[in-house]
Amino acid sequence: MKNCYIHSAVSISTQNTFETKGFLTEIVEHSTKKIEAIHPNYKNFISPSSLRRMATGVKMGVAASSKALEIANLPQPEAIITGTGMGCIEDTEKFLNSIIANKEKFLTPTSFIQSTHNTVAAQIALGLKCKVYNNTYVHGGLSFESALLDAHMHIIQDEAKNVLVGGVDELGNEFIDHVMMMENNTENGLKVPFGEGASFFVLSSDKFENCIKIKAIETISSASKEGLILRLKLFLSQNNIGPKTIDAFVTGQNGDGFDTYYDKASTLFPETLNLHYKHLSGEFYTASSFGLFIATQVLKHQTVPKSLINQGEFTKPIKTVLLYNQFKGRDHSFILLERQ
Repeated sequence: MKNCYIHSAVSISTQNTFETKGFLTEIVEHSTKKIEAIHPNYKNFISPSSLRRMATGVKMGVAASSKALEIANLPQPEAIITGTGMGCIEDTEKFLNSIIANKEKFLTPTSFIQSTHNTVAAQIALGLKCKVYNNTYVHGGLSFESALLDAHMHIIQDEAKNVLVGGVDELGNEFIDHVMMMENNTENGLKVPFGEGASFFVLSSDKFENCIKIKAIETISSASKEGLILRLKLFLSQNNIGPKTIDAFVTGQNGDGFDTYYDKASTLFPETLNLHYKHLSGEFYTASSFGLFIATQVLKHQTVPKSLINQGEFTKPIKTVLLYNQFKGRDHSFILLERQ
């Protein structure tokens, strides 16, 4: 069985994470309930003729994946796998609005065709002229983790040597307003803004100096807080690692009523540096892909910006990182990383 290493990590987010050499050196503060990604010059990655027809999520996905392949010096991956919660929601809204405006008559199918969830992975493949395994996972809060699991299995089972994997979601216009309204009317509504972004990674079976190994991934559809602790302990023991060995524990806290799951999980790591990130990225179905990007940068640069620290202090080198994310008390995921 092969090992799986991260060769490159790229993120287009609501922070300056794409066209910068530093790592969160300047934090962009947000005061609104919806925050758009900081978009690069897409003309550097996409032809103007194609750019006009692309939704925001497609632009972000194509640009982030192109840069990830460039950094990994990989012309063609052997698999392209993406995760998305809402797909190209902008085009979905356009199509539904046209149904209402035209009273279900004289409809053009363009927006519907472009709204399908696998549009991002398809456009990446078309741009690369790549005819390899191409799959998209739409599993709610586990969309990105499902894609990462598939990519990880491709590598460790020697079905592919290099895999491109990513998570992408766009804000859209109307749907997110309805979600915001529902969140504001519940006691357990989230406190961070809604965001968007695309984070892509090249996974490989090739090892190099100071590379980052994906040691293990696990997902759980539902669990009580006590059941979560048992599963987390089992996850660690199966990977021959103890709680004290974890140098940084990265959680997806968003300020809603379900953050108590993170609080419960943190009791296993009382002396471990506790990091969070959704106050920077905003919340969306595949925000955990930004969390993985953050973890790779911490391991790579061996530095922790103060904005990421939730509890504890950065006092020693970080070799092992555990990421934990959940959505509304369900769709739990653990990702274990090691710097080699």
